[in-house]
Amino acid sequence: MTDLGPVAWPPAPIKTERLVLRESEARDRATFVELLASPEVGTYLGGPRPHDELERTLPEVPESQPGLFVIELDGAMIGQVLLRRATGHAPSAAAGKAELGYLLLPHAWGRGYAAEACAAALDWLDDELPGEPVVLFTQTANARSMRLAAKLGFAEVQRYEAWGAEQWMGMRSPVTESGNRGLRGR
Repeated sequence: MTDLGPVAWPPAPIKTERLVLRESEARDRATFVELLASPEVGTYLGGPRPHDELERTLPEVPESQPGLFVIELDGAMIGQVLLRRATGHAPSAAAGKAELGYLLLPHAWGRGYAAEACAAALDWLDDELPGEPVVLFTQTANARSMRLAAKLGFAEVQRYEAWGAEQWMGMRSPVTESGNRGLRGR
């Protein structure tokens, strides 16, 4: 992952009990358009992007970048997980840290897929960059995302106002040399 250091990309697909995390492919384009244009998905992200704009601007192999995993269920894309360095939108406490982000299609919500995919991506990061702290951002109004952050071992670092809403920043402690996260294990 170029912005996370000397990590080879793409990795071999990551298989979990129900999912596969893999690099994006041309066959994922329509699902990326659906995901990014979804009013439900965009609720806590500033709204959906215009469908016609996405059709015009999304490359043939969408979002093909180091750190972006397509979440696949039964051969079909249902979402994405992204690991990257926190950018300028983030509070200073996040500077230089890895950031976890994820989006799933609404029909995939409430089934534990986000938790399963994010845990697998975090395990991969722990193997590739041991000791790397990870941050996660969400609106405090996004109850599902707040529950997932807690389940994944993220603890609140800061709340702040941005984009007209209260935002939450959590951090996941790095794995220790003994392989434990202390009392916050997943």
